[in-house]
Amino acid sequence: MRTRPLRAVLSALGIAIGIAAMVAVLAIPASSAQALHDELAALGTNLLRAEPGKTLLGGDAELPPSAVPMARRIGPVTASTGIGHTGAHVRRTDKIPEDDTSGLGVFAATPDLLDVLGGRLHAGQFLDAAKQNFPAVVLGSVAASRLGIDHLDPAKPPQVWIGDRWFTVLGLLDPMPLAPEIERSVLVGWEAAKAYLGFGGHPATVYVRAEESEVDSVRGVLAHTLNPQAPNEVDVSRPSDALEAQRITDDSFSALFLGLGGVALLVGGVGVANTMVISVLERRREIGLRRALGATRRQVRGQFLAESVLLAGLGGLFGVLIGTAVTAGYALSQGWPAILPIGALFGGVGVAALVGAVAGAYPAMRAARLPPTQALA
Repeated sequence: MRTRPLRAVLSALGIAIGIAAMVAVLAIPASSAQALHDELAALGTNLLRAEPGKTLLGGDAELPPSAVPMARRIGPVTASTGIGHTGAHVRRTDKIPEDDTSGLGVFAATPDLLDVLGGRLHAGQFLDAAKQNFPAVVLGSVAASRLGIDHLDPAKPPQVWIGDRWFTVLGLLDPMPLAPEIERSVLVGWEAAKAYLGFGGHPATVYVRAEESEVDSVRGVLAHTLNPQAPNEVDVSRPSDALEAQRITDDSFSALFLGLGGVALLVGGVGVANTMVISVLERRREIGLRRALGATRRQVRGQFLAESVLLAGLGGLFGVLIGTAVTAGYALSQGWPAILPIGALFGGVGVAALVGAVAGAYPAMRAARLPPTQALA
């Protein structure tokens, strides 16, 4: 290995790639899961969302205007709020065609929306009790990006065109994982939506915070409380469940990439086996000389087997280092904590050594079976 370092490096490279892929595939989902756990711990898993479903005849149902205050009457409920769809469209200027909506919705909101959802302002301020009566809006993160508004100038705040008038932009929101619909929304004060946009007061979505231990109980009675006359027309969901489902989907892709890492490891093992077979052919005279000087078959077999294991082990070690670097870099780019499973790190080197032992078994036995006279001929 010292006399032919390039061949050793190329032989170990396949093992390194396979181990690096396996370490990264195991560590990146672990980092994602930890980030999700931290995110849910900060946002809370006690948020419920209720939306109108379908009527018995297949039409669109509506929640009654009293839905939000009715939700507060449930004992374990600690807070509730809602947003209402105004049916209006937002445009950057009044010169843009009316049918160009950028996929954004205009919703009525109350001042307590951010507190209930655990949202944060990126810039500016939210709709308070006074400002919610005037033509002013707060933009979700995606809405701000699509409208081309990335900062606010207090001296000259930007404006957007909604309906038939200008609305002043008061604030920009950070992303909201538990309420992604807010990210694509333009929020108008509840009373302002009624006065300027013809909003009827029916909430499109009701958000409810409940005591952690009573979430399932609240979920069971929420539909009957919001719409006692037609509880079957209310759909109740738990946003944190959607994030969990997304992580499960990511894990299924991880299994696929883990299989690809195994294929790369198999290819690396074949490469090591091929290198050792060629090594036996090239070193026939060395083998014959050692046997003539008294080396046993076991010693010759051990020499080549040890070389194969060392070659694969070094490849596994470098693979672990590469996989660790890839995981740390990707986690850093996503803002996740870098989680490196100890079992994957030590297991990577162990698996590489095992592959080396299996790959070197046949070449080692072949070297040991060479008769000294034939090897020296």
